[in-house]
Amino acid sequence: MNIDDYQAYISAETMMGPNSARILAELFDKYPLQLAPDDRILDLGCGTGLTSLIIAKETGAKVFANDLWVSAEENGKRFAEWGVGEQITPICEDANDLHFEKGQFHALISIDSYHYFAGSKGFFQEKILPFMKDNGVVLIGIPGLKDAYTGCAETLLSPWIGDDAHMFKSPKVWKGLIGDSHRIESVKIWEMDCFSKAWEDWLATNNKFALGDQQHFEAVIKPYTCFVGIYVKLKKAL
Repeated sequence: MNIDDYQAYISAETMMGPNSARILAELFDKYPLQLAPDDRILDLGCGTGLTSLIIAKETGAKVFANDLWVSAEENGKRFAEWGVGEQITPICEDANDLHFEKGQFHALISIDSYHYFAGSKGFFQEKILPFMKDNGVVLIGIPGLKDAYTGCAETLLSPWIGDDAHMFKSPKVWKGLIGDSHRIESVKIWEMDCFSKAWEDWLATNNKFALGDQQHFEAVIKPYTCFVGIYVKLKKAL
């Protein structure tokens, strides 16, 4: 994936944190998706739809763009303006109460959002797996805590994000939260390489939240946090 192809869409208006396009690019470069036009992908926690646009362009598949904070109407208008309105379906639902048909998605992708709703044991098995097809793929990229500081999120990160610090978990902890299932073939979890560039893009904007993050970047964000990459491959049908 060439991130330069999407620079026209990456802005202070479409970013809601560190550049999600860079996080997605690393996932796609490590684990490319081979999909057909009728295959379905769920972009879970799509924000303003920037990741949905890229997923649609890179895979050619049908994308269901779900977010709780940004309305389906707002994202639908944006997708139409971007020329992908026929390929992407905007949805506004809580990740804990999705109303999709079971077993319909060939892939699920979640960028900079999964940590908000999936930090409890069993979430993946109960809320994600039922919607996935056999032989499907899950790709997740989220902010987290470096393994060296496992268990210290609230102490280290509270000056920056207060009560939300508990959402930041290390790759080691996320490995346990994804857990086991007879449907899972393999799980890969790692500290992502795109951390510096994704943050650099975000902090260069005039977004008021970026300006707030700038005050904590050197003392808190840079030394203690990372982006956690998660790849889950499901087994083929028996």
